[in-house]
Amino acid sequence: MRQFLLSFAFFLGLLLAALPAASAPLDLQTPGVQSLLYVGSGRQQPLLVGLGGSEGGNAWASSHWQPTRDQLVADGYAFLALGYFKAAGTPPLLDRISLDTVYAAIQAAARHPRVNGRKIALIGGSRGADLALLLASRYPDIRCVVSIVGSHVAFPGHTAHFTTSAWSYQGRQLPFVPVNEAAVPFLLQGNLRATFAAMLTDSAAVRPALIPVENIRGAVLLVSATQDEVCPSTPMAEHMLARLQRRGVRYPQQHLAIEGGHAEPLKHFPTIIRFLHTNFPAR
Repeated sequence: MRQFLLSFAFFLGLLLAALPAASAPLDLQTPGVQSLLYVGSGRQQPLLVGLGGSEGGNAWASSHWQPTRDQLVADGYAFLALGYFKAAGTPPLLDRISLDTVYAAIQAAARHPRVNGRKIALIGGSRGADLALLLASRYPDIRCVVSIVGSHVAFPGHTAHFTTSAWSYQGRQLPFVPVNEAAVPFLLQGNLRATFAAMLTDSAAVRPALIPVENIRGAVLLVSATQDEVCPSTPMAEHMLARLQRRGVRYPQQHLAIEGGHAEPLKHFPTIIRFLHTNFPAR
């Protein structure tokens, strides 16, 4: 019996060593998007999708966000970290990024046997928040969105002359608010907030570039920064909330204005997690 137990323990040790670590992601190998999926041991896990901003790469897969990822997985969610430009196998620039391609990557994760593909939520920061809002306004199976310092309109891509949209859909670039004449002096000074504010005075360009947040079929949390040095995130969030309320949207909606600069809301993730637990529960 002792020999059997020793042999069994040895075999079990080999088996456990061969299994991936709980925090190791599954690379879904999705075309045009880096998709790293973190899953727990439960079944029917709701899917949270993390979208980084203008820094590019795959921010949500970084060691900085590991404690948050681990907590969310421990809470019963699956977590998909998406890199949509400047990551392995993705476009080099934030320029006409295809919503269709990003959504296809999300669908690949939703088909995982431990994921509940009928429960999808997006968490995006800065330009990633814009992407989250754009996706949720077009794909009705996305049931919750957290927009952190996001915009209410589409803006230009990050090219040399800012002459193309950051986003595309069904093969066509989305309408965007261009860098107008009033914005150029601020852009040359490096004053990004004033640049965006000047661009938004172009009402003729703003109207077609509006993100139709009223089409989102789920809860919406808008988190802004009152002293945002990058963009006027609080007025833009207020615009989106007013639009949701004016259209009589029946899903939960909240605007949380955080005192501080562009990065300050990222220090308030416990509040965001509470919103998810309430409006997009894992169990």
